[in-house]
Amino acid sequence: MPHLSDAPSPGVSAETLASIGVPDRLDSVFGPMGFFDGLPLPDTVARSYDALDLLRGIDVFLNCLPGAAMVAMRRGLRSIGVDSRTIGYTAPRCGSAPLILTANTETTYGMAFLALDQDGPTVIEAPEGSLSVVDDLWQRYVADMGIAGPDAGKGGRYLFLPPGHDGDVPDGYFVSRSPTFSCWAALRVLGGVESLLKTRMYPLSAAADPPEQRFVDFADSVFTTVPANDFSFFEEVDEIVQEEPPEALDPERAGQLASIGIVPGRPFRPDDRMRSILDTAARVGSGLVRTLTFKPRDPGFYYYSGSSWKNMFPSGSHEFLSPQGARLLDARAVFHHGALVITPAMARATVGAGSQYAYTAEDSTGAWLDGEKSYTLTLPKDIPAKDFWAVDVYDPQTRSLLRTGDPYPSVNSLSDAVRADDRGDTVVHFGPAAPPGGEANWIQTVPGKGWFVVLRLYGPLEGWFDRSWRPGEVEPV
Repeated sequence: MPHLSDAPSPGVSAETLASIGVPDRLDSVFGPMGFFDGLPLPDTVARSYDALDLLRGIDVFLNCLPGAAMVAMRRGLRSIGVDSRTIGYTAPRCGSAPLILTANTETTYGMAFLALDQDGPTVIEAPEGSLSVVDDLWQRYVADMGIAGPDAGKGGRYLFLPPGHDGDVPDGYFVSRSPTFSCWAALRVLGGVESLLKTRMYPLSAAADPPEQRFVDFADSVFTTVPANDFSFFEEVDEIVQEEPPEALDPERAGQLASIGIVPGRPFRPDDRMRSILDTAARVGSGLVRTLTFKPRDPGFYYYSGSSWKNMFPSGSHEFLSPQGARLLDARAVFHHGALVITPAMARATVGAGSQYAYTAEDSTGAWLDGEKSYTLTLPKDIPAKDFWAVDVYDPQTRSLLRTGDPYPSVNSLSDAVRADDRGDTVVHFGPAAPPGGEANWIQTVPGKGWFVVLRLYGPLEGWFDRSWRPGEVEPV
C-alpha cells in the first residue's frame, strides 16, 4: 500500500493543507491539546471529552431554563399545598416573602398546575376580567384566557386536553391541546382577590357536579420557585424528561440532553467526573446568562441610544424568533432567567392593552446599582399608562422582589400617596434611608447588595411605542 505524505500536490497549496489540518500542539481555553499527525494523544482525548461535556452542559443550562423554571415553580407550589385541585393565590397582592422571578407587587396572582395524566381533560372556568395564561411544562404557550383570549374578558370555560387525547370533545368550551401532561396556569384578574376566587378548576369527568374549589393564600409564605444554578438544575430538567412524552421536546434540545445522559426512560446517574463537570456547567451558565441579561451586546435589547433601559422581549416574538425565522437563543435565555409566563399578548402589546416592561441594573454613569447608595429616577409627566404604572426593585441573585423592611419594594400609581412634583414629573427615590419629605416615593435598598429595577406600564399608550416619552436614567444622588 503506498505511503501518502502531506507534501503539496498539484493544485493544493501548503496554506490549504494547513487550513484543513491541525498542528501537533494546539493551545485552547481548555488547555494544550496534542496530536500526532492529526491523531489526538491520550491526554487530549480525555481533555476533549471534558471540554465537550462542559460545552453541552452549558448549552443545556441556557436552552432548558424555561423547563427548569417550571419544575422549580411546581415544586415550590407543591410545598405549600398547591396541586391540580388547589389554586394558590396572593391576598391582597404579592410581596417579597416567596421567591418568584420578577413578580410584581401590584397584582393579585393565582397559580396552579394541571395534571392531565392523572385528572384527564381538565376545565378551567375563568372569571370576568381575567388576564390569564396556560403554558406547558417547557413553558411554551398553550392558551390565553380572558381579555387576550377568546372569551375577550367576559369569562368562559376552557378545556385542556392531554397529549394524544382521542376521545370525544364536548361543546361549550374553548379547547386547547397541550404537548405536556403538566401545565402551569398563571391567573390574574382585574377585580382582585374577590374575582380571582371565582376561578374554578376541575376534571371534565366531574363537570356535572364540580367539587368545591380549594385555595391556598401564599402571599406571606416563604418558599422558592427559582431554578437551581448548580448540578441540581439538571435533575430539575430530568424530571420533565422522565414525566413527559419524548415528542414534547424538539429534537435539538433532546439531543443536547441525551449527550449528557438525560434520556427518557433511563435513570440519570452521572459518575463523579460527569457530576462535577455538570455542576461547573450550571455555574458557568449562570454567569453567562447574567452577563447576557445585565450587559447584553445585542443593540436590539436597548430601548434608546445611549440608555441602559432594556427590553426582555427584543424580538417581539413569544417564540423568540427573528424576522428571518432564526431562534434568538440569547433572548430566550435572558427572558427565562429573569421572568415567567409566555404569551403572544405580552410579547406584542398594543396601544392601550397589555403591558410593557423596561429594566436596568445600571446608573447613568454605567455603574452597577448599589444598595448602600442613594439614587433618583425621574418619570416625566404624562406617563403613558392607561391603567397604571409601577417601579419595582429586585435582587439580582434571586431575580425576585428585594427583601427589605417593606414587603412591597415598589412605587406605583395605584398608591394615593405617590406624588408628582410641580412640573408634573414623578421622582422615585432609592436608597437605604428615605429622603426627608420623599417617603411616599421611596423604595428601600439594602447596603451590601446590588439591585435592579423594572418599570412596568399597564395599558401602554402611544408615547411609549413612538418613543416620544422616555424614562430618565437612574441618577446617583
